[in-house]
Amino acid sequence: MADWRGRLHVLVEGQTEEIVVRQVLAPHLQEHGWSVTHSLVTTKRPVTGPPQRGGVTSWAKVERDVRLLLRDTGLTALTTLIDYYGFPEDGPGMATRPSGTAVDRVEHVERALADVIDDQRFLPHLVLHELETWVFAAAGQLGELRDDTALTERLRADVKEAGGPELVNDDPRTAPSKRLAAYCETYLKTLDGPMAIELLGLPALRADCPHFDDWLTRLEA
Repeated sequence: MADWRGRLHVLVEGQTEEIVVRQVLAPHLQEHGWSVTHSLVTTKRPVTGPPQRGGVTSWAKVERDVRLLLRDTGLTALTTLIDYYGFPEDGPGMATRPSGTAVDRVEHVERALADVIDDQRFLPHLVLHELETWVFAAAGQLGELRDDTALTERLRADVKEAGGPELVNDDPRTAPSKRLAAYCETYLKTLDGPMAIELLGLPALRADCPHFDDWLTRLEA
């Protein structure tokens, strides 16, 4: 049995991320001693009725949720599962990103987020470039689920051209989610994606997605 590490909370961007945390990440992290909870980013807090959740429209809304969660002194660690693609331009580090690789840029922003929050329990993580990147890594599994070998071939061709799933770009026209929608009009984001990722398994996903692997390694350690 794994040593008890404490409570880990994952702040997620949307429903797809929530499903992946629940079905794929939480069971693995629990094996490493974490008690895992999660919540969606709050996008609107009406005067009456429950808050609206899901989607990242501004850094201020993410920051508010992060700081509210960190008020819980019983929380051991807080991390995020939010896309780098489409991350708000007003976010810390976004205006000062270096001209290096995509990994250099996303890590620069993650460090800036950590500096602004200034709490040792906070480990920001932005998916490079978005969660659908992981679906590209699971191209074979997605093709099997959809009974569509041509879809698998197209995804693998894109991955090969980019140099890896995480390097499939963040252009508004050709980001991973936009390509999936174009290649498969009936693709179900909250069903097909999480199922393909789960079938792929964490070892294979980590091997193909170094930025993801680095994040998960830090949570394990």
